[in-house]
Amino acid sequence: MFKKQGGDFLQRIDQSFQLSPLGDAAIVVAFGKQISEEIHKKVKTFVTKLDKHPFDGLIEYVPAFTTVTLYYNPWVLSKGGVKSAYEEVKTIVEELLKAVDTNKEVKARQIEIPVCYEAEFSPDLAFVAEHNGLSKDEVIQIHTAGEYLVYMIGFAPGFPYLGGMNDNIAAPRKTNPRSAIPKGSVGIAGSQTGVYPLETPGGWQIIGRTPVSLFNPYRESPSLLQAGDIVTFTSISKEEYQEREERERES
Repeated sequence: MFKKQGGDFLQRIDQSFQLSPLGDAAIVVAFGKQISEEIHKKVKTFVTKLDKHPFDGLIEYVPAFTTVTLYYNPWVLSKGGVKSAYEEVKTIVEELLKAVDTNKEVKARQIEIPVCYEAEFSPDLAFVAEHNGLSKDEVIQIHTAGEYLVYMIGFAPGFPYLGGMNDNIAAPRKTNPRSAIPKGSVGIAGSQTGVYPLETPGGWQIIGRTPVSLFNPYRESPSLLQAGDIVTFTSISKEEYQEREERERES
């Protein structure tokens, strides 16, 4: 999915980022404005560096499509010195970015998610098919043929925003969102697809449901997916769905 970008990439990342404060205890690192695999790679390599080299005062970081927001404890950083906490963090971030080696290939986890596309789990599959001049089986075939990059986790705990969907099955959000979408529902909105990890309101077009739990607060890593993962979907029958759902409950 990701390939080496050439020897000058480190210089380009060093010149293209922008830093800005967010309140008095956070800094935003922006790598661009367009959603792309190149920008995602910058985000991913930077947070990998943060994982290995956290600095004193860092509380957490939140990666998004084109940015990483770092939350920090200003009292730990400033310590009454000449520099403000923000200036201290800004200097640290600039040094970390200089040390980021983007010539190393990013290793992505491959995650397969089973989906049942049968009628009771796919209330909007017919709409997506009609909108694109396809049959329901063709929509399923296209959806399961793709590889999807997890750009970010957001909206709800564990909700993956997946890029790489074939535009032949793209569909607009619903005009009137549903008040409750069942946990595990697989949806399409524009040219993105995603999975609802919890029952929440939402306006995506629902084309199937997975028995796999994408978010469990009792797991060591509550979110099954992480930014940078590669997701594939596989079609399963209702019987297979029920069997897998039962195993999920017991685990």
